[in-house]
Amino acid sequence: MSTLIRNILGALALGAVAAALIVYAPALRTASFWQGFAQPGQLSTAHRFLQGNCAGCHEATHGVEVARCIACHANQVALLQRQPTAFHSNINACVDCHHEHGGDRELRTAMNHQALAGIGLRLLANAPVGSEAHTLSSHLLLHGSTTANSVPNEQWLDCFGCHETRDRHLGQFGRECGVCHGTQQWTIAQFRHPSPSSTDCAQCHRPPPSHSMGHFEMVSKRVAGEEHAEVAQCYLCHQTTSWNDIRSVGMYFHH
Repeated sequence: MSTLIRNILGALALGAVAAALIVYAPALRTASFWQGFAQPGQLSTAHRFLQGNCAGCHEATHGVEVARCIACHANQVALLQRQPTAFHSNINACVDCHHEHGGDRELRTAMNHQALAGIGLRLLANAPVGSEAHTLSSHLLLHGSTTANSVPNEQWLDCFGCHETRDRHLGQFGRECGVCHGTQQWTIAQFRHPSPSSTDCAQCHRPPPSHSMGHFEMVSKRVAGEEHAEVAQCYLCHQTTSWNDIRSVGMYFHH
C-alpha cells in the first residue's frame, strides 16, 4: 500500500473520529454515557428508571449504599406492617439478599439464611448493654439453639418469627421449627405418617373452617356416608394417602 493511500485512509479515520466527537460531545460530558460501558446487566422493571444512573445506588469504591436503598423504600408501609417482612425495619444490609442487574428473568431476592443470620448477629453484637437484644445475644452465644438441621450460623435464627403465618401445625408443635426442618428443604425425609389404622388424627390435624359450619352436617358427612361422624373423627372419612381421598368415595375436591 502506497504512502499516499495510507495517508488518505488515516485522514478519513481521523475525520470519522472528529465527526463522532462533535456529534457525541454533549454526551461525553455526562456520567451516564461512561457508566453505560460498565453496565453488568439490565435492571428489573421496578428499578428501570435508574438505568444509566449508577450513582443512584452505588458509591464509588464502596458499592451499593444502604442509605440510598432506604431513601426510596423507607416509606413502604405495607412492607413494614406485614408480619413476614416487618423485620426489614431493623436491617441495614439490603444487598446481602437482594440482587439486581438480572432483569426480570431472575428472582431479585436470594433467600440466604446464613447471610440473614450474620446480619442478626451483627445487630445483636452492637445492641446496647442491658437491652432485650443484648440479653438475647448473650443467651444465644452461651447456650446456642435447638435447630439441629441447620448449617453453621443458621442455628441462631428464630424460624418461627418469619414462618409463623405459614405454620401448618397451627402452633401445636411449638416455635422450634429447626428441630425437624432445615433451610435447604422444608420437607422432612425421615417423616413417616402414622399407620392408616390410627384414630388419633386430631393430635396433628385440625378441621377446615367448613367443618365448624353447616357444611359439615349438610354435605361432608353425607358425601362420605358417615351420618353420625364427629368432627374429631377424621379417620371415619379421610385416608392417609391424601386428605381429599375420602373412604368409599375416592378423590373429592368439592372444597
